[in-house]
Amino acid sequence: MTKLRLAIVGAGPAGIYAADILLKTERSFDVSIDLFEQLPAPYGLVRYGVAPDHPRIKGVINALRDVLDRGDIRIFGNVRFGEDITLDDLKKHYNAVIFATGAIRDSALDIPGIDAEGSFGAADFVSWFDGHPDVPREWTLDAESVAVLGNGNVALDVARILAKHAEDLLPTEIPDNVHAGLEASKITDVHVFGRRGPAQVKFTPLELRELGELRDVDMVVYDEDFDYDEASKDAVASNKQVKVIDRILQQWRTRPSVNNAGGEASRRLHLHFWAKPVEIKKDTDGRVAAIVYERTQPDGSGGVTGTGELREIAIGQMYRAVGYFGSPLKDVPFDKKHGVIPNREGQVIAKDSNQRVPGIYATGWIKRGPVGLIGHTKSDAMETVQHLVNDQGSWWQPEDPSEAAIPALLESRGVQWTDLDGWHRLDEHEIALGGPHDRARIKVVPRDEMVRISRGE
Repeated sequence: MTKLRLAIVGAGPAGIYAADILLKTERSFDVSIDLFEQLPAPYGLVRYGVAPDHPRIKGVINALRDVLDRGDIRIFGNVRFGEDITLDDLKKHYNAVIFATGAIRDSALDIPGIDAEGSFGAADFVSWFDGHPDVPREWTLDAESVAVLGNGNVALDVARILAKHAEDLLPTEIPDNVHAGLEASKITDVHVFGRRGPAQVKFTPLELRELGELRDVDMVVYDEDFDYDEASKDAVASNKQVKVIDRILQQWRTRPSVNNAGGEASRRLHLHFWAKPVEIKKDTDGRVAAIVYERTQPDGSGGVTGTGELREIAIGQMYRAVGYFGSPLKDVPFDKKHGVIPNREGQVIAKDSNQRVPGIYATGWIKRGPVGLIGHTKSDAMETVQHLVNDQGSWWQPEDPSEAAIPALLESRGVQWTDLDGWHRLDEHEIALGGPHDRARIKVVPRDEMVRISRGE
């Protein structure tokens, strides 16, 4: 039977699903899979990109854990592709590689003042409140009024965490340093800006409804944003999700806090629709001082056009949540414009010649960009895996495909890798930390401490 030695780079949902699909469906090859992850713990954005107060979404981890715990996939954590292991190394020891490295950077927003001190990408803030080991431990929330740019789920996650009282996050797996940072917050007002109207938002009803359930936070919406055009009315009438979103927003319009009239909460979360950010103003020290936005209106074809009317709101910090962006990988083709590995249905292609690159595949957000939910990730992986199987004639012919080769290689380079048993040790340690405090877990944040616990040192 033909032997398939496969490397997968990235142990988030995309990489784990690709491994699972191949092992469950492939019967014509003897399949052996090694999963490489740059962090000491697996699960990618499910662990480091989902807000800690979303246990329902975190439940995806249970399905991923079941796959890894079968024991037919080896995992090498704390291994950086391009540094600890290279593409040449993979060619020496595997028949092919699937890159499932996701998208963890923020998309750029080119407006004046975006570089002001206190202007942040949402991805960095999400990494901080999720305890990512490679971001600073401290985050200063010293402004009373802050802005969040974007109308997707990440924007609402960021807005919710900024507006929520720190003690209400204690039952979650929030790291101690994050709780301390949020507890010291001076925020009273969070302003969320979207270029389009309420019927064109990208967030889900669940995310929106949760905002209205925050303790001691008034929801503020503005009547002028609900003068719907025919396209918006049609969207509400024909799309169940849009209808639910509209119903939630319309209920908020009847609250006493609407338009700042009569609210009694200590914090307010404002939703501004038809609002296109055009400038971030700075104070004399170069810090964020205000946001200038243009009122927009429907253009009749599903988009928006500017009205020329400019408005300004004083703010002290700004968070842009306008999308994630992939990162280039050493010796692997990369599309700088779209932030993805160029590919056709997961088969990687050379950017200049448009020819397929043998042995290299992609799946997940690094394949198609940061769109879609977990279900898309599974179908994505299936498509990529099918091509990989059909491409047997162009697989690499490795010099040493033995399973002993990779541990020996990493050890010779002094790489302190972590394995599945190590993840179990870290997982149990975090759960034990949370137990005395009636918390699901308390995340270990420093990378060296994660590695030490994982390796039983």
